[in-house]
Amino acid sequence: MRNIHYIPVTGTILNLAAGSDCCSQMMTLRTESGIVNFIIGPDTLIIDQRQLRQGMRVTAFYDGNMPVPLIYPPQYRALVAAALRRDEQVLISFFDRNLLSADQSLKLNIGRNTQITTGNGQRFPCNVGNRTLFVSYTATTRSIPPQTTPERIVVLC
Repeated sequence: MRNIHYIPVTGTILNLAAGSDCCSQMMTLRTESGIVNFIIGPDTLIIDQRQLRQGMRVTAFYDGNMPVPLIYPPQYRALVAAALRRDEQVLISFFDRNLLSADQSLKLNIGRNTQITTGNGQRFPCNVGNRTLFVSYTATTRSIPPQTTPERIVVLC
């Protein structure tokens, strides 16, 4: 199985245009670093299946291990995209059995109100440890590593 290195890019959607076929779109984001384009294809997981619209704040994730064309603005194929709510932060990482992210930047504390689903929105009844997770949260502790009780977790099976 191929190891995917999820790289996040957060910005505001400037434009959504039809792609080269009827099944894809080109999403242009304004980020703090400038303009970035993403190809949203039929295999892109859109969290909560929300309709993406101009003006939305989103985070798109691409595979940092894949080659990309050397063009400006940069263009990536989105693996996962999520529309963000106010003050929401998101992360995709492998979390070990102790729910510590692979880069040790975040520790999860599962709460009673944490929604845990699969990519297609179905309830996930198993342990989320030792899996790649999309995590949505708003606040973290100032400890090392920071800890959070996520609002939702999507298990990327």
